[in-house]
Amino acid sequence: MAVATLGPVVLDCPDPRALAAFYTALLGWPVDPGSDDDWVEIVGPHDRRLGFQRAADHRPPRWPDPAHPQQLHLDLEIPKGTEDDAERQVLELGAVLLAGNATPTSNFRVYADPAGHPFCLCAC
Repeated sequence: MAVATLGPVVLDCPDPRALAAFYTALLGWPVDPGSDDDWVEIVGPHDRRLGFQRAADHRPPRWPDPAHPQQLHLDLEIPKGTEDDAERQVLELGAVLLAGNATPTSNFRVYADPAGHPFCLCAC
């Protein structure tokens, strides 16, 4: 028997509403109406949740710098063949490209969200 169930994955950030807006545009998940300025959740299929918590002293990771490790990253799946279009869209939303395809056969690219958290777009 399980001891617990997984709740939302939560990212610390200086502005929860702004970061939630980025991920809402990226994933198409709406903001939970019970959110406030210090804690915002977006809700996906099957009640999956991604949360954003205000951290006044937030220090973003500096991937791949081990002195400022990523601690966590999200792998977001996109259809094969849409990598360039998906990249254009996430950059327009405020993401920053950290690493493109490492090899011609790589299926992922690494970005930072507007608060500095690394995430990957993985072509599947």
